[in-house]
Amino acid sequence: ITFSCKHLSLNIFAKVLMSRKSPPKNYSYHRKASHAGSWYSDDGEELHEQLGKWLENVDTKNLSFPPLSSKHKSENLPRFRAIIAPHAGLSYSGPTAAYAYAHLDPIHVKRIFVLGPSHHVYLDGCAVSVASHLVTPLGDLKVDEQITDDLLGTGKFQTISQDVDEDEHSIEMHLPFVKRRMGTRAFTVVAIMVGSTTEESDREYGSILAPYLSDPSNFFIVSSDFCHWGAKFRFQPHDKKHGAVHEYIKWLDHLGIGFLESNDIDGFYSYLEEHQNTICGRHPICTFLQAIRYASAETSSGSVGSTPFSITFVKYDQSSKCKGKRDSSVSYASAVISHN
Repeated sequence: ITFSCKHLSLNIFAKVLMSRKSPPKNYSYHRKASHAGSWYSDDGEELHEQLGKWLENVDTKNLSFPPLSSKHKSENLPRFRAIIAPHAGLSYSGPTAAYAYAHLDPIHVKRIFVLGPSHHVYLDGCAVSVASHLVTPLGDLKVDEQITDDLLGTGKFQTISQDVDEDEHSIEMHLPFVKRRMGTRAFTVVAIMVGSTTEESDREYGSILAPYLSDPSNFFIVSSDFCHWGAKFRFQPHDKKHGAVHEYIKWLDHLGIGFLESNDIDGFYSYLEEHQNTICGRHPICTFLQAIRYASAETSSGSVGSTPFSITFVKYDQSSKCKGKRDSSVSYASAVISHN
């Protein structure tokens, strides 16, 4: 069976993939690093060095605000509370993702939520990984079983079977960066796969996640690439008034980025509807924006007109510069969400 989701097709296999049963008592498997050796290096030393090089190459001089520094005192609340970052093969997206991960504070963070889209199976709503650990070539990451059980206890989250968990790359591609930044510090991870959500369900999941976003010891990672342009993606619009194809793609992506930086979730929904941009992580992004809306209401006496959260995009790139219909590319963008 083939499902079409705004130009991105998903193959569904005839097997039981998800479960709405009560939370499992045992987290019985280690999620293997299934894309190591192909999408990124499976050699721990090589990967550690590669990630470190990308982080060192982040050009802080051209950022609207710098990442962590020696002036960042441990007694202060963390300024950076979340990031949006790409999930393609690290040789392509790693240098862009590093601009986001340079803002992950290993001193304050105790728990990391990773929200990633589902590329391979149709998922109605959100589901959580019930692995006990998430394996990376740099070391294992422990899943937060208590928080995962709490989310399942709401009755709104499904569980992911091990094979579906390991087939999906959108969460896994962030784990090496997480481990590289956090090092040997103690922390846990909550892995959430976000499927085909509606504006209504985005609000529902956002309200559930908002209290966690309000907790400064938590950090959120929203996994998304931006425009997928080309025949293989069944998406090839081009308005020549914006220049060459790659310049049009940049215009299209930055049009959406403008709504995100303005915290205009309604505008972003309208943008997606009008332009149909193939942002594969649009559902995690929208769910997270709703979490910002609800977390902001909690801290501003119920008003959703203002927010202490600011979204700033710090890096943008494309896998290639498309010039014609035979070309294809994927856009990568990194954003930092700060709390004022």
